[in-house]
Amino acid sequence: MDTITHTLFGLTLYGAVNKTGMTRKEKQALLFTTVAGSQIPDIDVISSWWDTAGRYQMWHRGLTHSVFLVPVWAAVLAVLGRWIWKTRGWFWLLIGALAVFIHDTSDLFNAWGTGYLEPFSAERVTFGTIPIVDLTFWALMLGGWLVVRYRRRRRQGAGGPAHRVYRFVWLLMVLHVALQSAQGYMLYQQASERYEQVALSADFIPGVFTVIGKSGATVDLARGTWWTGVTTQTQLHSQETADLTQLFETNPKAKTLQEWSPFVVVVDDEKRLGVYDPRFYRNGQSFLFEFMEKSGL
Repeated sequence: MDTITHTLFGLTLYGAVNKTGMTRKEKQALLFTTVAGSQIPDIDVISSWWDTAGRYQMWHRGLTHSVFLVPVWAAVLAVLGRWIWKTRGWFWLLIGALAVFIHDTSDLFNAWGTGYLEPFSAERVTFGTIPIVDLTFWALMLGGWLVVRYRRRRRQGAGGPAHRVYRFVWLLMVLHVALQSAQGYMLYQQASERYEQVALSADFIPGVFTVIGKSGATVDLARGTWWTGVTTQTQLHSQETADLTQLFETNPKAKTLQEWSPFVVVVDDEKRLGVYDPRFYRNGQSFLFEFMEKSGL
């Protein structure tokens, strides 16, 4: 997910905790733990500062997003909380772990994926059933905040404490992910019967997906929903017989992209030799495209 969504996750997690009986310092520590825990796996962006080998694509959302590092990050947050706010107890470790776990796991569902099982597996795990920027999440969290704000203005306590509202928001977000993933799974299964390789990319509109299927040198991009079916929008042709040795030597990012993506489209024309990820293909080009000019051959 994007940085804004992760921040909102942290704030919503803070809101979902029953803070009755907490001191001001404990509330400050809680806010820090939930927000920082929702952001800390993305500390790997600093690897771009020293990336000279073209490996940033694998480093970002790599080891720092591993589920096996959740307790490590939680311990770091708990130690900081104890040092700054003098907090003690297992609660701080557990709430920190939950914040980090939500970050790592939510990133699994968009096309970018994560190194969820690193260092035991280098596979980039991705489901592609939730867009990187999901406006449904934003709407649900905003709705919860507005309900809480309205109640406070009207001084209506009959509806229950604020933390119950935010817990209900979390329930709705989980249901949203479940429904999206169920639809995506069914589309994936249908496409798997027709193609050798399949990937998904969720649209900003809930229930709408792009199904990317590859057989041999042909890649189809079909868009639609599970209940209406999908329609092929674009057909791409990959130059599978092209020799990519010099491309990888000249542009190491191209080799990293091939390793990172479920599959790539190879471009080998008069001007360029390169590879791109078809999941990010929009308006005649892919956001993730690494190449070299033929003049360099």
